[in-house]
Amino acid sequence: MIINQTIGNLTENPTEKPIDYLDLEWFETTKRIQRKKTRQGTDVAIKFLKEGQRLREGDILFEDTEKVIAVNVLETEAIVMVPGSLLEMGTVCYEIGNKHIPLFIQEDKVLLPFEMPMFRWLEASGFKPEKQSVKLLNLLKSNVEPHGHGSLGSTIFTKILKMAAPKDE
Repeated sequence: MIINQTIGNLTENPTEKPIDYLDLEWFETTKRIQRKKTRQGTDVAIKFLKEGQRLREGDILFEDTEKVIAVNVLETEAIVMVPGSLLEMGTVCYEIGNKHIPLFIQEDKVLLPFEMPMFRWLEASGFKPEKQSVKLLNLLKSNVEPHGHGSLGSTIFTKILKMAAPKDE
């Protein structure tokens, strides 16, 4: 079975039909071409033609009268931080993004795939990282787009700093 696009999501389109899940690691959700098997053994070939398409938790890949095939993102070891302020959020996101590490924002938390050197660096920098097993679901697209390091005038960090700065009246 070849899948060129999703046909909905279980969140918006709940179903009574049996669901056969396609288990994916977080990093497989951005792959445009891949071949996998569902939990029940159905071969699935994903071939997204458009750039920027990615799979999300609950995406429906196939549906017929008997079953639905949907995406399940597997839990993984991650670094989880709860920033105490908007400035801390901006700073930690900037530092992580500057190292080109995938970054996720979920439920007011900053998450990234677990790497011991990054965990130690965050601790040494005064942040309070925790190691947890979680589903990494909300990848920030901004850290995978091409960018330069020359001018800081248009970076997300600068925008956050401007928002967090006291307003002169």
